[in-house]
Amino acid sequence: MSAIAVKSAQLRSGLVLPYAESGRPEGLAVVFVHGLADSWWTFEPLLRQLPATVHGYAPTQRGHGDAEVPADGYGPEDFANDLVDFLDAAGIDRAVLVGASSGGVAARMVAGSHPDRVGGLVLAGVPATLADKPGITALWERIQELEDPVPRAFVEDLLGDLASRPLGRGVLATMAEENRKVPARVWRETMRGLLESDLAATLRGILVPTLVLWGDADSVLPRADQQRILDAIHGSALVVYEGAGHLLYLEEPERIVQDVVGFAARVLPARPGGGGGPSV
Repeated sequence: MSAIAVKSAQLRSGLVLPYAESGRPEGLAVVFVHGLADSWWTFEPLLRQLPATVHGYAPTQRGHGDAEVPADGYGPEDFANDLVDFLDAAGIDRAVLVGASSGGVAARMVAGSHPDRVGGLVLAGVPATLADKPGITALWERIQELEDPVPRAFVEDLLGDLASRPLGRGVLATMAEENRKVPARVWRETMRGLLESDLAATLRGILVPTLVLWGDADSVLPRADQQRILDAIHGSALVVYEGAGHLLYLEEPERIVQDVVGFAARVLPARPGGGGGPSV
């Protein structure tokens, strides 16, 4: 089991983001990017299982978890810009980006716009588009009605709906608490940004190796949605997790680690000195 250190990175904008880190500095750099309402804690089970050959990072995005909460800036492009700034602040020259759920939108935007910084892209339960998805429409209606403090019942119901298998009590409690840290307005503005953006356009121009991970019991994303990603990104490959739901990274962390580590070993050359740098 790898030890996890929690640090902070000050971005070029002045925004300070907490992040978790595990592994040796000389290891292959892998950056995990969480989705709406989550935090670095989403990847705690993965970070603990990373081998010594991998140097893992998991930043918490603006407005989420214990990160600073600016008054605005919750569109996909804002999160993508923060991700590039995080790579700079953490001293990461080149990494594999692992986007989970909506976090994959920011990750693929960076892969498309900064291919020199991205050795490979992993999309785990990431939508090609949010259009024509009844579950997302229903969720948006509920989010528009949220008030602070965000009700525990709302986040627990949401987590239960997204997973195909019961989550452990500890995982459910931690994720629910992290979700409840997100102000209602950040839930709304982040979801609004996703709905109002042309997500299909963010799939264009991606030339880095891409691995698509999808659970065939995903209640949000049908197989056809994932096929759109495969069709848009030349050479991308799909791995199906049978019986897993939308939260496949929480449901099958051991297998996610195995797939991510194997992918990183293929697309990132081993480098003396690794991808790590001094923290702030």
